[in-house]
Amino acid sequence: MQNPQTHEKHAIKRYHVGARMSEMAVYNRTVYLAGQVTSDDKLDIAGQTRDVLNQIDKLLAEAGTDKSHILMCQIYLSDLANFAAMNQVWDAWVAAGNTPPRATVQALLARPEWLIEIVVTAALKEV
Repeated sequence: MQNPQTHEKHAIKRYHVGARMSEMAVYNRTVYLAGQVTSDDKLDIAGQTRDVLNQIDKLLAEAGTDKSHILMCQIYLSDLANFAAMNQVWDAWVAAGNTPPRATVQALLARPEWLIEIVVTAALKEV
């Protein structure tokens, strides 16, 4: 499949389309990211958080936007004991003056090695 895949009838663009899911979809100037998890599950919570936020930066850039345009963020932690360490990395990364609404919950993630999963919805930059 092409990347991004566009369904003209509905003006939906899907990026990194797989058999089960797409990594990102853009519709009506809104960017929806799938849950992003670490590419290196040997890292601690700070490392996994940095890795996931880097992936988010790359996907948002691919869509034509950035972290200052995040509308909502949902963070899933495998253990709330990691909340403070995750927040240290988040605070250094998040765009000052543009902190988005955010929810953080403890969840049983799909793989026990994953310590964090982040879902982001963002707006495209104004043209």
